[in-house]
Parts: sequence; structure tokens; C-alpha cells
Amino acid sequence: MTTSEAAAPKEAVEKAFSPGYRYYVLAVLILIYMLNFLDRQIIGILAAPLKEEFGMSDSQFGLLGGIAFASVYSTLAIPLAWMADRVSRVWIMTGALAVWSGFTALCGVAGSFTQLFLCRMGVGVGEAGGVAPAYSLIADYFPPHQRARAMAAFAFGIPLGMAAGTLVGGLLAATYGWRTAFIVVGLLGVLVAPLLRLTVRDPKRGGTDAAKTAAQVAALEAAPAGSDRPGKLAAQIMLGVGAGTLVLAGLIQFAGLSLGNPLVFAFGGLLGVVIGVSLMIARRTATVVIKKRSFWLLALGAASSSVCGYGVAGWLPLFFMRSFDLTLKQTSVYYAGIALIGGILGIWMGGMIADKLSKRGKGAYPMVPAVAFLISAPCFILAMNSPWLIGLVLPGGGSHTQQLVLAFLIFLLPTGLNLAWLGPITAAVQHLVPAAMRSTASALFLLVNNLLGIAVGFYYFGWMSDLLAPRFGEESLRWAIYTGMGFYVLAAFLLFGASRTLKKDWVD
Repeated sequence: MTTSEAAAPKEAVEKAFSPGYRYYVLAVLILIYMLNFLDRQIIGILAAPLKEEFGMSDSQFGLLGGIAFASVYSTLAIPLAWMADRVSRVWIMTGALAVWSGFTALCGVAGSFTQLFLCRMGVGVGEAGGVAPAYSLIADYFPPHQRARAMAAFAFGIPLGMAAGTLVGGLLAATYGWRTAFIVVGLLGVLVAPLLRLTVRDPKRGGTDAAKTAAQVAALEAAPAGSDRPGKLAAQIMLGVGAGTLVLAGLIQFAGLSLGNPLVFAFGGLLGVVIGVSLMIARRTATVVIKKRSFWLLALGAASSSVCGYGVAGWLPLFFMRSFDLTLKQTSVYYAGIALIGGILGIWMGGMIADKLSKRGKGAYPMVPAVAFLISAPCFILAMNSPWLIGLVLPGGGSHTQQLVLAFLIFLLPTGLNLAWLGPITAAVQHLVPAAMRSTASALFLLVNNLLGIAVGFYYFGWMSDLLAPRFGEESLRWAIYTGMGFYVLAAFLLFGASRTLKKDWVD
């Protein structure tokens, strides 16, 4: 690429949009992402009152926070992102915000576990259209040399949303009840939706990229029949698995086949069918990414980290109440501070460091979070054992306040490090495909990341806590979290692999 070609993206975006407007758009998208995570994570701080209200075990609560949300969030993201690559991304995000916020409010009037489960599925339906289009918008507002930092800034919505959901949700629940918490935060999103639609413009796709983007898109459109065969084959396999699982559900229910709960098989079968239909819709983009080793290493690496990241974020509030003897109101303030300070510092540092190191090679994008994950695991364990740490210096382990202060300070480090992947990895995924495929490629990435990360992560810690409860009692959740740290090691191993393959798969 010549110097003039490399400069073209920067000149194009500065001519189309003023710097002030570009950063305004980024701020609005951060606000939307904050509401996304606020509505997604508020359930974590409400664990105690919800478990008491509906008599749930830790495993049942894990299903409520995990599979209920992640099953539809992950799968519907693909057809919605496919639409976002062809119609207005801003319109799709506006509708998505209104839907997920409305269902969050409806959670506040749920009268049973089943109703709450269905409302959480509704939240997932809406949020499926809220992230992948935003990634694509950011890529079209910011040139490649600023993209990881812009993605990292967008990811500020995660700690902001986690902190707001924990603080606002916890304080509202402690004062007015958990139903009020759901209703208030849900209605807030409905009120914000018009701001997105009326003030954010949908830019030209690929306008911040090199001139050869247009040629790449033209080549894809002119691809011969059958060139999407790998994507179509993947879709057919998932449709076959889904249909077969539905048949098993019918045999269990009506023919007396003893294989388990027919509802579980039916749910799994429907999930397989939805994934198959989604892959068929996105088969052209799927064909491009599934042949790239970097996609699988990035997606599975992020998913492995998310098993622990989402799981810990969802269960730490209950851990603080059980093991640190904090009230709901105290936990709200305590964990909100950890999520806000640690999360923002970690996300920004991850994006900034990756952008700087990427000048030496594209492998820096996955390498930075890989190192971060290896540091995160022992730091989480140390933070959860602050009395033991203080006991090495002070007889008796110090006062309760000293233990909480030390734990807070240590928790900041792994909380930041486990979010450092967001800017670098999402920026790298944008460069695995041409500009016209970015929303759909992001959705395919999120399918793997979230279906494994949220569904498995949230459920895993609840299931493991119940499994360990006979031996460890109220401390079972602590030991469940210990076992989950191995997912960070696995994530680091996969991302180290991606650092070796990314240069070959990179698309400018």
C-alpha cells in the first residue's frame, strides 16, 4: 500500500465528519452500550432477592442469568447483523434498544420463574441488535490506526453499565424492592432510544478504509455460484443437529424414551435450528471467516475468558454477601466501585497498548489480552483471600474494614485485566473481512463468544456452587470461582496462537 493510499482513510473521514461529531457519536454509542450492560447485568446484584422470591437454587439462577439471555442474544445477532450490513444500522440499534429496555421493565412484573425466564429471553432478543452494528459504525467513523482505541472507548460501556446496574439496581432494590429496580432501568432505555435515532447518522460503509475496499466488495458480489459452500454446509449441519434433537425430544415425551428432560432437548433443538437458519442467512460471511484459523482462535479465546468474566461478574455480588458479610446496599456500592475503576482502566490500557504495539506486528492485538489473562487468575484468588494476606503481616488477619479495603484494591487489577481484550480483539475481528461484512462477522464472533461465555459461564459457577455446597456450605461459591480460573489459562493459550496467524488472515 502506498503512502497516499494509507492516508486516504484519514482524509476521507475528516472530510465527511468533524472530529467533534465523531466523538459525539462514540459517546452516544457508549451510552447505549452502558444501558445494554446495565440491563444485562442488573440481575447479578438482584440474585439474593430473586432467589428468595422464587425459591431458586444457584443452578436455576445460573440458567436465568445465562442460557435464558444468551440463547437468543447470540443467535438472533446474526440475522440482525446481516440486515445491518444492508440497511440502516442506526434504525436497527434504535429498535433493539427499545425492545430490550421494554423487556427489562417487564421483568419487574414477572410472577413466576418461568415468566422471568421468558422476559430475560426478551431482553436477549433486543440486545441481539445492539452490539455488532455498533462495531461496524465505529469502524466507519474511525480510521484503522485509531480503531482499537475507539473500540476500547466503546467498551467503556461495559464497566459503566456493570457499575450502574450494580449501584442503581442494588440501591433501588434495597429501598423499594427488586421489581422497582427492573422497571426503572428498563424505562430509562426506552426514553433514550429517540436520541440515537435523531442524532446519529449512518456513514458510508468502508469510508475510513483503503481504496481497495470497494474492489474487495465488488469481487465478493461477483463471486461464482457455490463459492459460499462452506457457510452453507455449516448451516445444514446445524439444521440437521437441531432437527434431530427435536425428534429426540418428541420420542422422550411421547414414546417413553428415557434420555432426560424433553424440554431440555426441545430447547436445544430449537437453538440448533435458529443457529442453522442464522448461518444460512449469513453463509457468505460465514464462508469467509470459518476458513480463517485466526477467527476460531480469537472467538474461542474470547469465549474462554468470557466464561470466567461473565460468570465472575454475575456471581461476585452474591459472593460478597455470603463470604464478606456485606448487605445488599453495601455490596452495591462496593462492587460498583470495583467494576467502574478497574474496568475503565483495563479497557483503555488494553486498546492503547495494542494500538502502539501493532506497529511492530498485527499479533499484538491478541498478545496483549493473552498476557493480561495469565495475570488475572492469581490476582482474583488473592483478592478473594484478603484476610489471609493481611494475616501474613497483622495477627488475626486485621479488621473487617482492612480486609475489605485490601480486597477492593486487589480486585481492581484483575477486573481491569479481564476486560483488556475488548478493544484489541474486536478491532482484529473487523479486519478478518472486508468492510461490507463487518456487522455479520462481528455477530458470528459474538455467537461463539456469548453462547459459550454467557450461557456456560453464568450457569457453570451456579452449578459448581451447588455441587460443592455439601462440602463447603456457604463458601461453595468461593471454591466454584476458584475452579473457573482455569478458563483464563485456556484463553491465553488460544490467543497466543492467534498472535501467530493473524497477519496472514488480516484484511486492510
